[in-house]
Amino acid sequence: MSKAKQLRDAMAERGLVHIMAAHSPLSAILAEEAGFDGIWASGFELSALYGLPDVSLISMTQHLDMLRAIASSTSLPVVADIDTGFGNAINVIHAIGQYERAGAAAVVIEDKTFPKVTSLIAGGRQELVRSEEFEGKIRAAVAARTSEDFLVIARTEALIAGLGETEALRRGLAYEAAGADMILIHSKQKTPDEVEGFVREWAGKVPLVIVPTAYPEMNERRIRALRKIAMVIYGNHAIRASTTAMQDVFARVIKDRGIQGVNNDIVPVDEIFRIQGMERIKKDEGLFLR
Repeated sequence: MSKAKQLRDAMAERGLVHIMAAHSPLSAILAEEAGFDGIWASGFELSALYGLPDVSLISMTQHLDMLRAIASSTSLPVVADIDTGFGNAINVIHAIGQYERAGAAAVVIEDKTFPKVTSLIAGGRQELVRSEEFEGKIRAAVAARTSEDFLVIARTEALIAGLGETEALRRGLAYEAAGADMILIHSKQKTPDEVEGFVREWAGKVPLVIVPTAYPEMNERRIRALRKIAMVIYGNHAIRASTTAMQDVFARVIKDRGIQGVNNDIVPVDEIFRIQGMERIKKDEGLFLR
């Protein structure tokens, strides 16, 4: 079974899938071990990993290389965050072929102008392309995929841009008509009210996707009660958790002038060996090295 079919079947069977962001094979492995349904190959997280702002500075090649590494390290389906599609509809056609071959199960394309600015930054430039232009990108993506199971998810930033619910709904319906398999509605409000209002008014036939970073009280109970959301993406928690842990440990080592204070509070080296699959290496060495 393809990873794309695996993702579609999971949504059909469970009604809601939980997708965790990753910026490396290690974070993807840990997300799978924790029990998530899929991996979000996050542009924001990869930008942060490179120490760069999320403003379209990471190239498609950089993102593809990491996605390929992530997809080969996990049995979970990977949803690729491809921002604005790396250009116009012609660029999208090229990108879809590349991401499908690299092992993605789905792509999310957003209706911002290029270069985009990360959605949740205070005072950020949030400009959208014409709806007609983005509809062309969606049609191009659908035409370019080789498997009908491969999901094309259209993300509208109308709420992020302050254009209101009516425009967000209009764009969502237009993107559905263009062939999108799902609509991702994004919001930077600190409560779920704006997203819940959109979901209640959503009259489209395709399911919705949310990324509740800004409104963390939007838990599974509230999501399921709305009955129209099939995917929730935890968009940046891997890089934030990693940063939290490293800042704490690094500061303690400097304060203590050594590792004696933190050594028992971090995973032992043997746990890293386990994640790396060193037991398999030892077994293979015994079988094949002569």
